[in-house]
Amino acid sequence: MEELTTSVRQQHKFSVGRLQKYLSVKSQTVSNNDTLTVRQYSAGQSNPTFLVQTPSDSYVLRKKPPGELLPGAHKVDREYRVQKALFSAGFPVPQPLLHCTDAEIIGTEFYLMEHVRGRIFRDLRLPGVSAAERAALYVAAVETLAKLHSLDLASLNLEGYGKGSGYCKRQVSTWTKQYTAAATRDIPAMNELSDWLMNNLPATDDEVTLVHGDFRLDNLIIHPREARVMAVLDWELSTTGQPLADLAYFLITLLKKMDILSGIPTVEDLISIYCRVRGIPSALPQLNFYLALSVFKMAGIAQGIYARHLLGNASAPNAAQFGQCVEPLAKVALQLAQRSDTGPAGDSLFLQTARGQAVLQQVKDFMRQYVLPAQEVSAKNRREMEAGLWNLFLPAVSGLSQLDYAYIAEETGRCLFAPEVFNCQAPDTGNMEVLHMFGSEEQKSKWLEPLLKGEIRSCFCMTEPDVASSDATNMECTLCRDEDNFVINGKKWWTSGAGNPQCKVAIVMCRSKSQDVKTRHGQHSMVLVPMDTPGVQLVRPLTVFGQDDAIHGGHFEVHFENVRVPTHNIILGEGRGFEIAQGRLGPGRLHHCMRAVGLAELALELLCQRAASRHTFGKKLYQHEVVAHWIAECRLMIEQTRLLTLHAARALDTQGSRAARKQIAMIKVAAARMACKVVDCAIQVYGGAGVSGDFPLAQMYSYVRTLRIADGPDEVHLSSIAHLELRDQLKKAQAKL
Repeated sequence: MEELTTSVRQQHKFSVGRLQKYLSVKSQTVSNNDTLTVRQYSAGQSNPTFLVQTPSDSYVLRKKPPGELLPGAHKVDREYRVQKALFSAGFPVPQPLLHCTDAEIIGTEFYLMEHVRGRIFRDLRLPGVSAAERAALYVAAVETLAKLHSLDLASLNLEGYGKGSGYCKRQVSTWTKQYTAAATRDIPAMNELSDWLMNNLPATDDEVTLVHGDFRLDNLIIHPREARVMAVLDWELSTTGQPLADLAYFLITLLKKMDILSGIPTVEDLISIYCRVRGIPSALPQLNFYLALSVFKMAGIAQGIYARHLLGNASAPNAAQFGQCVEPLAKVALQLAQRSDTGPAGDSLFLQTARGQAVLQQVKDFMRQYVLPAQEVSAKNRREMEAGLWNLFLPAVSGLSQLDYAYIAEETGRCLFAPEVFNCQAPDTGNMEVLHMFGSEEQKSKWLEPLLKGEIRSCFCMTEPDVASSDATNMECTLCRDEDNFVINGKKWWTSGAGNPQCKVAIVMCRSKSQDVKTRHGQHSMVLVPMDTPGVQLVRPLTVFGQDDAIHGGHFEVHFENVRVPTHNIILGEGRGFEIAQGRLGPGRLHHCMRAVGLAELALELLCQRAASRHTFGKKLYQHEVVAHWIAECRLMIEQTRLLTLHAARALDTQGSRAARKQIAMIKVAAARMACKVVDCAIQVYGGAGVSGDFPLAQMYSYVRTLRIADGPDEVHLSSIAHLELRDQLKKAQAKL
């Protein structure tokens, strides 16, 4: 892409005549008789940069900004020195030509370098090139960085250029001081981040190489036609120290881009390439520290840019916007800091938004502080609403994507009653989704609003005791119109939550008796039935494996005998029941599956604790190979299921429920099977205690075994997967013809 220049901005203007006179003396290529033109580069927020042209040559000039500057910042002499050393060593940088310390010439110290012609990509997604070239450009960039870190400092004559080992501590201290000096208001997240970084310095910080300090794709000049780095720009922050900080700063741009285009390598691939070029192991310890440090530095730079804007000497016209970036960047860095070392690289395909990460951390904190220690949920407990952790499952209310909420659902899956604490419990979540997507304004006002506030509860009536409900078209509960009313007759069971005293309304799936209906899937409707309507009978509570399952008010058999409701209680219209069901069940199944992943994580924790504390036949349980293999197999199954479920969540966000049907069907089978197996292994390790009430495993098994039937048995989903897979394969085959 073309380099963008503008007329020299007012605050950066200088005497072109004095510059020309100086260059005619110091440079053999600039004559006093030449016409010298100067334009300013529009990009860049640090040292102002200018394109200087004569009729025959072009140069680039970098100078300090005018006015009062932060201590230690804008050292153009260091830029000149390092570029001179690197150019002599054959590393791709513009050739530095001269360095002027006489502020009388143009008002500040400056240096001049050659102008390298090529491409500079300001949009790091590289939208204007092919997928193959995107990959090649990122590979070229990371290889160039690895080559920089492989250079020998002694041969560059750069000893003493930096302070050597202890780089990370110095960086935290330096950017804390820079931020403090430029701060215009107190930002608690920046203070917390600074403290975390200082308290979590890498155990070893003795590796020393030359580091760039601001290595990004937009600081590279790329060959006009080839994927080759011709020059690395902007050496203002260069020093000697820990190279992984440089690598992390380069990778962070990928981790924060949510709409990465095809062809851009994964973070793991770029790390692998970097390590191969340097000849070092690909396992990089404490990578998250370096990622958090990188974002802290970005936040400090943003604060400095905003401070220069207030002083009137900023280098770019959009400097005022940077004041709004500091706090969000600090919060992102704190999220990175608190993730496991395998997180950023391993989950790069399924990154949450910044809001999703922040809410997930809030949920984790709330779970640890209030939910996990509790033995029961108090009806008066509204801390979660006050904390804003309410109705997180519904994107239109929470602002979270399905991918964001998937991670949160996993966390709440560690406690069977946790979803209720956040008003994210089934079946209310599905019912609220139905009313949100398909309800009339009157229905929303009467039922959705109090459900969202947690003032009432609801139930969902679909399966029936007298028919095989795995084929939902078998349902016999009838719906008959009688003037301005519908009359409902039939039996339902496994109506979850019907026994809750706060359950005020049911969504009932009924079969129309109208003779006009022609298709099997056009015969059913969903109707809102208040629980106090005459003819609604709670016949009996149902047990699961002989035990009461009353977490959400129990499962009930419910009969409807000549139940009359007004016609405006129909949702969306007669015959639209299956259409509504598809919209309702997609996200709900996803939430169940991620909660199953969280439950399995807890079961594996319990398994490992028991295996490490009990002895049999002269050794601990985990030292028996069969138990060790169970642990390994459980970890494999959990990770596979999590990735499959996150993939489904992403498909749901980007393609919608209908297009994500196969992914959702797959996770419905995989998650329940996985959780059953993990809990079963844990029960086996606990022995008799595993099936007792002393531990939660028996209740956990009851829950996850039920998932293999709830919302459709495994066999129905397997048939759907096969049908959709055959359809996709046939489409591929036809496309090749």
